[in-house]
Amino acid sequence: MQTPAGNKIEGRLISFIKTTMLLTLLLVLGWTAVRAQTPGPNTRPMAAGGTVSGIVIDSISKQPIDYATVSLFKNGSTTPVSGDLTDEKGSFRVTDVQAGEYRLQVNYIGYKVKNVLAIVLTAGQLDRNLGNVIISPTANLLEAVQITGQQALIENKIDKLVFNAEKDVTSAGGNATDILRKVPMVSVDMDGNVALRGSQNVRILINGKPSGALTTNAADVLKSMPSDQIKNIEVITSPSAKYDAEGSAGIINIITKKKEVSGVSGSVSAGVGTRQNNGNANINFNKNKLSLTANVGYNTGWPQTTYTSFESSNSELGTTSSSNGESNSNRHFLTAAASLGYDFNDNNSFSSSFSKRGGEFENKGTTTNSNFSPTNGLVNYTAINNNKNSFSNFDWNNDFTHKFKREGEEISIAAQWTHGTADVDYLSEYSAFTQNQQATNLGTNNEYTIQGDYVLPINKVFKVEAGAKTIIREINSDYDFYNPNESGQYVFNATTSNEYDYGQNVYSAYGLLTTSLSNGLTVLAGARVENTKIDGSSGSTTSGLMPFKNDYFNFVPSLAIAKTLTPTQTIKLSYSKRIQRPSLQYLNPFLNTSNPLNQSQGNPELSPEIGQTIEFNYSTFVKSSVINASVYYRRTDDIIESFVSTVPFTTVDNEGNEVTRDVSLTNFLNVGNNNSIGFSFFGSVKLFNILTLRGNLNAFTYKPQIVSNLQQGKQSTYIQYNAFVSGTVKLSPTLNAETFMMQNSARRTFQGTNPAFNLWVIGVKQDVLKKRGTLGLNITQPFKDYKDFESKINSGPLTQSSSFSVPFRSFGLSFAYNFGKTNFGPQAPKKKRGVTNDDLKQGEANGQAGGQNGSN
Repeated sequence: MQTPAGNKIEGRLISFIKTTMLLTLLLVLGWTAVRAQTPGPNTRPMAAGGTVSGIVIDSISKQPIDYATVSLFKNGSTTPVSGDLTDEKGSFRVTDVQAGEYRLQVNYIGYKVKNVLAIVLTAGQLDRNLGNVIISPTANLLEAVQITGQQALIENKIDKLVFNAEKDVTSAGGNATDILRKVPMVSVDMDGNVALRGSQNVRILINGKPSGALTTNAADVLKSMPSDQIKNIEVITSPSAKYDAEGSAGIINIITKKKEVSGVSGSVSAGVGTRQNNGNANINFNKNKLSLTANVGYNTGWPQTTYTSFESSNSELGTTSSSNGESNSNRHFLTAAASLGYDFNDNNSFSSSFSKRGGEFENKGTTTNSNFSPTNGLVNYTAINNNKNSFSNFDWNNDFTHKFKREGEEISIAAQWTHGTADVDYLSEYSAFTQNQQATNLGTNNEYTIQGDYVLPINKVFKVEAGAKTIIREINSDYDFYNPNESGQYVFNATTSNEYDYGQNVYSAYGLLTTSLSNGLTVLAGARVENTKIDGSSGSTTSGLMPFKNDYFNFVPSLAIAKTLTPTQTIKLSYSKRIQRPSLQYLNPFLNTSNPLNQSQGNPELSPEIGQTIEFNYSTFVKSSVINASVYYRRTDDIIESFVSTVPFTTVDNEGNEVTRDVSLTNFLNVGNNNSIGFSFFGSVKLFNILTLRGNLNAFTYKPQIVSNLQQGKQSTYIQYNAFVSGTVKLSPTLNAETFMMQNSARRTFQGTNPAFNLWVIGVKQDVLKKRGTLGLNITQPFKDYKDFESKINSGPLTQSSSFSVPFRSFGLSFAYNFGKTNFGPQAPKKKRGVTNDDLKQGEANGQAGGQNGSN
């Protein structure tokens, strides 16, 4: 006999299959209709001529160059007869060319003009493939951003900014969080929570794909990823309609190392320091149609001692609470990944990748606490906490791509299964105030995704993209509480325990039109529709929690217009609309009392945040300088923020007496709307041929319009910012030194402030073994062992302050070695394929998949 849970899962699977079949059918029908209206490559009008094609390649990095201008001239003429812009794979195709002798010219910002001469087309041979067309940087660009044949540390492209982490001297021996702190427009707070232009509503991808672990404990996953695994980081502030609409601030895409070379190659690296240690190994095999890659990494921290303090008072109730604590913690993480790719022929390819991440935190501490109320008087007590948090997650991606005869036309089908678990075990013993408790929380997350995408270049000016996608999420959180009986044995407490099921289905489709004109103007216009269905239910009959449902529909347009003013200047105007869905940790209505003074509870009635951004960007090269500046306006409706209030809490102490105390409760609410104006600037300049200086500043306003029932006085306008400066000195052809300093202002909420953050890092890197190996030295916060962080709330009668001190000073040594073939082949890298889920508000530090946080 099938259980109700089994019926529920079966019903979801049937719904998933039906929806997927419908979306796939619509995609295929739409593709068939478009192709029926579009002449194929072998159906040119009789008057049409031939074709000149090729791929534009950077002479330094051997990478393809997109959006380069290609012009075709008749011999002896200064007026082009036709032209094209290269696509993301560097490919160009100039069509309708009559028989004759021609000269082809390639122009791109910061590169020397390239001319290909003596291109002859005859009546018997009208098509000419030029193969790879190699272009070289200008002297100014080479001086400004190239170091001995290497890529620039930071690159500004038409649709994103790229931070090349493998070129960063100070990144060795760290983790992904350390690198993200150096990326323009990105900030990371003391807990590892990532923000883009001050907003934590950002989607983080790994190799263009989501990881289930990132949905609920992104900060922990990023700390688990060794920096030596990371090739570069892409920042996309105005994503087009092809991306999921989630992430109101934008998208951060972390690209790991994978070499597109022939034969066997790889690398090994290790780092040891006073704060953390890591090791990493990569191996790549590419031969003919088959490619294989594998990677394994380990990261661990030395045991460290942290200190906390907390004070709270309510002037209306006359209550006060305080605590001071000390805890010892240690952690370790393991990551592994493997991928397989096979090209059946030039038109059909298949790839499969599997990645697994896991880790564990253990925290033991003691706090001294006090709580006073006019009714119950003063109670002082000691709490001893022993927490153990572990998580494990895997992602399995499969995709198939078919390329048509028309250049650039392709259709792809991708599927992904993500499975994750998070386990929280803790024991809290109190001398008074409340009874001892032991708890376990097992969270399980399963996510199934299928999507189809189609790309059709109509001609040299227009390109159409379309796709459909279905995501099915099933999350379960099983939270069991145990309290001691009269004999001191821990027994199950059915009243406080809970099992919670949460389901979310997202059905979406998009269309995108790219217009590339020969005068340097590019327009990307698109629209996306998303339908979200959410339901949640509690398995506890004593909790009093009611099932809930929430369905909503979103229309998400996007527009970007870019114009190349001169070979060294580009401007861009863009508009994007994004949504931020609350995940389980924001929605779960179960009351978490693991810390009796500071309790938390989710809100199943939350609405998604809706963000709209208009941005104007200007970028230029001026001799040896690089400048990128933006101004933007962002409107956010239904802001989701935490809300802290004082509430009565009834409990049983260790003597079995029932007592009621006033404690702090943290909930989540849609607190109102916000209109923000911001400015972002990044600059780089090279001095004296050996010194490169870089700087970044992002500043924006915060003035929320709070809903009337939460209004607690007039809201002022606050200016928030994050900034960094860095410098690299080339001491010799094989020795580089670098320093990096950053400052993030305190982050405002409508009730108060979260901590400011600053950091200073120094690094030295020496190439050895004929540049196949590198030795590195890194120093973080050399003059102060601990960093102090303070949060404040001043909301009507409630005043709170909390501080957290953690050791940050560290000294580290690292070594890396590359083996096998290390030069990129002449062919362009394969286009990234697969599932990309960008649709959940990601969890903050120490969040658990499908569960709640344990006490610290």
